[in-house]
Amino acid sequence: MRRTSLRKTAAFSVISAEDVATVAQGCLLDEVRTWPKPGLVSHIDTGSHTDMTLAHFEASALAITPYFATLYRAGYAGEKLPALRSIGMAAEKDMLRATGGINTHRGAIWALGLLSAALGWRTAQGLKLSCCDVVRQVWGAEILQTTHDPSSHGGLAHRLYGAGGARIEAGWGFPIIRSVGLPALHRGRELSSGDEEAARVQCCMALIAELEDTNILYRGGMEGLSYARNSAATFLRQGGVGLPGWRVVAQKLHHAFILRKISPGGAADGLAVCLFLERVEHLR
Repeated sequence: MRRTSLRKTAAFSVISAEDVATVAQGCLLDEVRTWPKPGLVSHIDTGSHTDMTLAHFEASALAITPYFATLYRAGYAGEKLPALRSIGMAAEKDMLRATGGINTHRGAIWALGLLSAALGWRTAQGLKLSCCDVVRQVWGAEILQTTHDPSSHGGLAHRLYGAGGARIEAGWGFPIIRSVGLPALHRGRELSSGDEEAARVQCCMALIAELEDTNILYRGGMEGLSYARNSAATFLRQGGVGLPGWRVVAQKLHHAFILRKISPGGAADGLAVCLFLERVEHLR
């Protein structure tokens, strides 16, 4: 859809670039400080990873934070996708510099970066439009036409299994995030009487059960993806974080993922995105 066909309506609050960057950083830190998330790094352990720790994620989050403000300003200026990608690549370089070459947040830079730019674009246009819809309508077609980086985990998963991964999710305006992740975050609060960590676990499990996670495919193939999805779905079906003793159940699942070397990094990024979407819409 062309910009000229979008209806202008004063609705959403004006958010500054610095606000957006601060929110993004908080979401990344809250994601990694959530436990137990099956197979993922947290403040308790390193999950299925032997090469990264909480400290790597914290250093990475701090290093890339300024780029979300830059992306907001780029969106405000109406920049095209190549300009956004260039900023994202600069963020990746600083991420790798901060972590000693470890990829902690590439997927998050992509997703949160696009949404940060969308918030800037929306502010400049004064539109009543969710930032997910901005991504889809302004950059979505070009995103969907973009080829996978063959050297990335997502590129390998696409070549071997035809998985679309984060590129498809972003190009269509994050439909699984909106239809699965956000409702699960809200449901988690209801089930746990407002326990925020429990709500984040519920959200992560719901995303594991639904996403075609290329991080899992890279490590465990289709068998690993099927196991991860079914295990998370079973956890949710049994009551999720509303189940008495749910932490024990989730911890057992966490260790089962570790034994299989499964790491649902796409769900971790999705959790951060859910937190971001919820928080930026409540800024005043």
